[in-house]
Amino acid sequence: MSKGESRPYFADPSESFVLYKGDSLTTIESLGEQQFEMIFADPPYFLSNGGVTCKGGKMVSVDKGHWDRSMGVDNNHAFNLQWLEACQKALTADGTIFVSGTHHTIFSIGFAMQQLGFKILNDITWLKPNPPPNLSCRYFTHTSETILWAARSKTSRHTFNYSEMREENGGKQMKSVWNFTAPGKSEKQHGKHPTQKPLGLLDRIVRAASQPGDRILDPFNGSGTTGIAALSQGRRYVGIDISDEYLDLTLARYDGLVGNHAVEPALCDGMLL
Repeated sequence: MSKGESRPYFADPSESFVLYKGDSLTTIESLGEQQFEMIFADPPYFLSNGGVTCKGGKMVSVDKGHWDRSMGVDNNHAFNLQWLEACQKALTADGTIFVSGTHHTIFSIGFAMQQLGFKILNDITWLKPNPPPNLSCRYFTHTSETILWAARSKTSRHTFNYSEMREENGGKQMKSVWNFTAPGKSEKQHGKHPTQKPLGLLDRIVRAASQPGDRILDPFNGSGTTGIAALSQGRRYVGIDISDEYLDLTLARYDGLVGNHAVEPALCDGMLL
């Protein structure tokens, strides 16, 4: 652990899978600059403001927790600027970041990236073939999310595994519209997270923009899908979250991946001994 670095919630013996509990901004800054070749971030969408959606044919609240409540347009954008700036410093010179969002946040994210001098490489559309219906019948059904992919700076020489992506796409250049269903029961067998992303989506992102052995950060760890994808593809992972519940869900998924052969460090009150 480097000077000033937060104490891990969990770390495997090889430090290829490390989790921190705490505020994302503070924790990222404690990890030091230019530490990660890739970052994936699924930040708050600021949707938990009393709205409803359809799930399993029933009307349910969209409130996910206090972390997802809007602070107002200006404060929401200031928050996005802060954590993106911290991520930019944490990236290596040629590192890249992927950020997922809906129209509620993605325009703020894109503007903040431009303000900070990122080089936006692609806007990827995650197309959902099974979206929930629109209950009000006053809008088109929301059927996609946008993922912005950006390099640390205009001079970055970013990693893109073009040949692998082309081969995966039947020998043709892969386009920026990706079709993935929402996570099914098999991906939620250890528990659920309200904004969980499909493992196939993160698996593709990890393979497209990093190399084996690279260090990948997710500052909003959630259910740990980024970490599971990273570990499965031979990358190293660091995840940050404020919730014991979701960090423990991530550990359950980690244990399910590595089996009973991993050496587990002692945990006490959520802190590594």
